[in-house]
Amino acid sequence: MPETIVDFSKLCVHTQTNKPWNLEECIRNYASAGIHALSIWRHLLEDLSFAEIRKLVADHHMDVVSLVRGGFFASTKKKTRDAALADNLLAIEQAAEIGAPLLVLVCGSDPAQSLELSRDQIREGISKILPVAREAGIKLAIEPLHPMYAADRSAICTMAQANQMAEQINDSSLGVAVDVFHLWWDPDLERELIRCGKNERLFAYHICDWNVPLKDLLNDRGLMGDGCIDLKQIRTWVEAAGFSGYREVEVFSD
Repeated sequence: MPETIVDFSKLCVHTQTNKPWNLEECIRNYASAGIHALSIWRHLLEDLSFAEIRKLVADHHMDVVSLVRGGFFASTKKKTRDAALADNLLAIEQAAEIGAPLLVLVCGSDPAQSLELSRDQIREGISKILPVAREAGIKLAIEPLHPMYAADRSAICTMAQANQMAEQINDSSLGVAVDVFHLWWDPDLERELIRCGKNERLFAYHICDWNVPLKDLLNDRGLMGDGCIDLKQIRTWVEAAGFSGYREVEVFSD
């Protein structure tokens, strides 16, 4: 039989997929498996200095695809909104220090107010941090989340909402991160992916699968092929929209 050749050249793994590992373990283990791209979750930055992270990345020929996550702009309390802005500015600085070209935004929501007001606060928050991100050479990606998270994690729940906000703000440094876990169900997904691609705002593509039954709303994602998401179909839409970047494996699982 002919030898099977596995192409890892566009494979990226989120460190949260292997959350028992620290950042050094992620980098060393990914590299040893032939995977040379990762997206780093911010809490792991506490393990090492920026200089140590840059050295580990360089020594293992890794590409840092993105830093995860910023956002959480929405709140009934001004003090909380101001703290979120400060944290996002810190995240932009961190991304620049480790060589991550993209900061992914989980935009937030507050159950004590309307979704419309939360979206207004998200738009305002992104607009305030964009000049700093642009100056630092860091792009921002709105990540729409599944509607089950609308109350407290993200008032942006569809590609259409993410596209609309990006178009309203209208800055080349702002785009969208597409995660199949959150968007596979959307009947307008193909059309909205094409819309996003035409606007040159399709910045990231995250993959996993939806287990049936889903035992936990956050920490029971499946590996690709284990669930019901038509990943091959969505991939064709993403590629038709002009995306040629990394396929980022992001599996939250206990």
